[in-house]
Amino acid sequence: MDITPAPSPAAGRVFLVGAGPGDPELLTLKALRLLSEADAVVYDSLVSPDVLGKTRPDCERVFAGKKAGVPGCTQPEIDAMLIALARQGKRVVRLKGGDPFIFGRGGEEAAALVAAGVPFEVVPGVTSALAAAAYAGIPLTHRSHSSAVVLLTGHEDPSKPDASVHWEDFARIGATLCIYMGMRNLEAIADRLLAGGMSAETPAALVQSATTGEHRTVLATLGTLASRAREEGVKAPAMVIVGEVAALSRDLSWFENSITASCSI
Repeated sequence: MDITPAPSPAAGRVFLVGAGPGDPELLTLKALRLLSEADAVVYDSLVSPDVLGKTRPDCERVFAGKKAGVPGCTQPEIDAMLIALARQGKRVVRLKGGDPFIFGRGGEEAAALVAAGVPFEVVPGVTSALAAAAYAGIPLTHRSHSSAVVLLTGHEDPSKPDASVHWEDFARIGATLCIYMGMRNLEAIADRLLAGGMSAETPAALVQSATTGEHRTVLATLGTLASRAREEGVKAPAMVIVGEVAALSRDLSWFENSITASCSI
C-alpha cells in the first residue's frame, strides 16, 4: 500500500497513545478523552479489554498485535493501516501497552506518518517498568541503594555475535536494570550479567501481569532468577528487575498485600 504523501478531502489525525500497564485507572485523562472520541482504534495485544472498553460503541477496533513466534501484522502493514485510516478523515488512536516511545515502535510509526504527510500527536503512558516496580513495592531509585535506572530490551538473543545490548557492560554500572520482554532469554541474560561481574547474590524480581488481577511478584537473586521463573511458571508479560532495590519488595509490596487482605475479609 502506498504511504507517500497524498491530498485528503478530510483532515484525519493519528494519536500514538500509551495505554499504560493494564489497570484502566492508570490511563491519563488525555488518553481517556481520545479513546472516547476516536473513530478507529488500532491496538496491540497488551492492551487490556477494560482499556479498550473506553471507546465508543461505534468505534472501529482493529487488532494489530504481535507476539514472539506468532504471525501477526508487520510494521509496514501497521504503518500503512494508520495512514489509510487517517486519509479517510478519521481520528485514529494507535493504542499501545505502556508508553508508545518505550520499546513500542512509536518512533517508527511517527516517522512513517511524517513521510506520508499525516498529522499526529504522541500521548505518553505509564511504561511497564515504572508500573511493575511501583505495584511490586520496588522503588527503582533509592538514596541508599540505586541512583540510576536502565531500561533494556531482552527480546534480542544475547548469544548473537552482533547483539546490540552488551549485558556485561551493564553488570558493572551499579544501576537498577529493568528488562522488558526478557522471559524467553532470561537464563542467557543472567549468565551474561554474571560474566560481567555482577554478583550472583544481587536481588532480582519478576513481576508478571503488573497492575492487573493476575499481578504477582516472584523474588530471587540473579543466580537463581531463571530457576525461580521455571519453578513458579512465570510467563510473559513480565518485567525483570535486577538490583539491590528489588529486595525492598519484601516489606513494601502493598498491592499484593492489599489483595490478600481483601480476600481474607
